[in-house]
Amino acid sequence: MELLKDPLTLMYAILGGGIPAIFWLWFWLRQEDDENKEPRGLIALSFIFGIFLVIFAIWLERYSINFITDKTYQVIIWATIEEGLKFIGALIIILSCGCVEEPIDYPMYFIAVALGFAAFENILYLLQPINTNGTLVGMFTGNLRFLGSTLLHLIASSMIGSAMGLSFYIRQYRIPYTFIGLIFAIVLHSAFNFFIMKGSGENFLAVFGFLWVIAIINILIFEKLKRMGYEVTPTT
Repeated sequence: MELLKDPLTLMYAILGGGIPAIFWLWFWLRQEDDENKEPRGLIALSFIFGIFLVIFAIWLERYSINFITDKTYQVIIWATIEEGLKFIGALIIILSCGCVEEPIDYPMYFIAVALGFAAFENILYLLQPINTNGTLVGMFTGNLRFLGSTLLHLIASSMIGSAMGLSFYIRQYRIPYTFIGLIFAIVLHSAFNFFIMKGSGENFLAVFGFLWVIAIINILIFEKLKRMGYEVTPTT
């Protein structure tokens, strides 16, 4: 590829796309219970798994263009593809490792997968701006991705994980809670993309503010999940 002939372009793209995602991962891991942290190896594996899911997302999104030409429907379908793949990826990790022991464990794996996905997506997104406009403009674009879409990916996926965590002790509600979380993630992702497509700075600030409101709500849910791990006795 022409873009990859300059190693610095690739390096700047990796830094601009990867560091923000790693920062967010560190931030959300700090919300976890210090006495019962998830294995860092599994968190890293989840992050890497999320990276590979981008490849499948790109293929599915390009394939969907053959059947869906309406831009509105494309936005919704692409959001569904990305949230669906992240959901499946996190579920594979959770079911294969069997290491979920308390409610807060669910969103931790969902967040790790989502941030790996966001990191690689951002790297691909940055390659062209850095190569065309230079490092400064490209890294500025990276900051916008850091503030916007990276936060979107982790919030959307963490809400699915949080929904599963809230049903940890009432397993008959696991499927409906998970379904509601997935629908919320798709709606949030679609709404974000619709606003960004309008290209208005005011829209971006409004959407960014809304994402932070959801992030704060999610932090409160995390606290609820941690208390559930201490206070609630499992029931069938």
